[in-house]
Amino acid sequence: MVVFRKSLQEFARTKIVATVGPACDTIEMLSSLIREGVCVFRLNMAHRSQEGHGETLENIRAAEELTGIPVAVLVDLAGPKIRLGDLGEAPVRCEVGRQFKWVRGTESHSPDELVSLYETLIDELEVGNDILLSDGLVRIRVIEKSAEMALCEVTSGGMIRSRQGINLPGVKLSVSALGKKDISNAIWACRKEVDFISLSFVRNAEEMQQLRTIVEGEGSNASLVAKIEKPEAVANLRSIVDAADGIMVARGDLGVEIDIETTAVTQKLIINMCTELGKPVIVATQMLESMHKSSRPTRAEVSDVSNAILDGADACMLSGETAIGEFPEEVVRTMYRICLSTESLVQGGVNWTKQKEDHQGSRKISDAVVTAAALVAKEIEAKLVVIGTEDGDTALLKSKHRDLIPTVGVSSSQEITRKMCLYWGIIPVLGANVNQKSELQDLVQDWAGEEVTLRSGDRVVYVTDSESIEKAHDMMIVGTIS
Repeated sequence: MVVFRKSLQEFARTKIVATVGPACDTIEMLSSLIREGVCVFRLNMAHRSQEGHGETLENIRAAEELTGIPVAVLVDLAGPKIRLGDLGEAPVRCEVGRQFKWVRGTESHSPDELVSLYETLIDELEVGNDILLSDGLVRIRVIEKSAEMALCEVTSGGMIRSRQGINLPGVKLSVSALGKKDISNAIWACRKEVDFISLSFVRNAEEMQQLRTIVEGEGSNASLVAKIEKPEAVANLRSIVDAADGIMVARGDLGVEIDIETTAVTQKLIINMCTELGKPVIVATQMLESMHKSSRPTRAEVSDVSNAILDGADACMLSGETAIGEFPEEVVRTMYRICLSTESLVQGGVNWTKQKEDHQGSRKISDAVVTAAALVAKEIEAKLVVIGTEDGDTALLKSKHRDLIPTVGVSSSQEITRKMCLYWGIIPVLGANVNQKSELQDLVQDWAGEEVTLRSGDRVVYVTDSESIEKAHDMMIVGTIS
């Protein structure tokens, strides 16, 4: 039996990614979040052990089975997050003009010493470099350097604490994007058959290729997501998008690493490139930040989410709001309502001419077929578009049209069904043999009723492979609910 999260009229096309943490990691709460609209659950490998995440993953799969609604899992590798060491008497007040000595080691032995867990930090700093602490609120500048010490002066004040993150805009770091822990976690994710693996602090396409080599070596088909949060990643954006299966605009560290006033423009740039190249894009960090402790978001947060959707984001991600916040169900419900309201303005403005320049062969034919299906569905006022897909590619192409005709992606593969959980506007369904038209039509006929508001006489447009014509590609047919 196929279970739908919402009726066709209440279906939000923009997908919701929710981070799992202590506030929502039970089967009961995960099931509730799925019903409220979560399509992808994120496991943040910067926190908790593999064993702990393994228990959470089991709960997610149990919740998926309980609700009957497909849901995907994204494992987020921490990458080379550089952190302060033990500062002793933390927090430390950093007043403008105060000087600190950055020394080697992981423990500070005087109030004026700073230390880092990154062993080669002093070697890679240069006079004039800015070091950002406390999410960018505190800025200190290197004014003098020796082999064992870097003398720094505070130029923007605030409080810092042990183990907080360090951002180093403009500093060329030698550390690999894939450390030993990341490699171990990537292999663990492959063996747990997760659907997506994201890599933090990506700087170039080669780092994504390194991750792909590991994933393919494990025999996994997990899709790879590159997190854009470094200036180098923005500079190498085209090659990174080409190398990845999807992109995450990680605005937390990105907004610290680049000039904060350029963050919104950079977000639009990234989304536009993903749209042109047909790659899913997630916008993340501080989407509904105030809902950690409030049952209602601020007006600015609602505008932020809406603008991300209007820019063309395939998904919006919740971080601490669901992981440790006090209102995980309400925050998902709120995000869903914002998506529904904003999508009423979506009219389908994707520049398909640019996309088709890079598409060849069967993919170009699939482009033409799904374009025609969208036009036909609009012309005949079809109530539903159904895409039968073995690999999910046709469903991904359709998602980039941004039309509001409800679209179901049907696959006989659970792996592909879960990957479609990230595709804008696609309702993933695990079901019939998509190469058998009769099975596909029977499945849709079974939906006709109260749940998906299909009625006798309603038209449905099908896009699927052709088994009747030798060497044929995707084909489109029109059916009617009897």
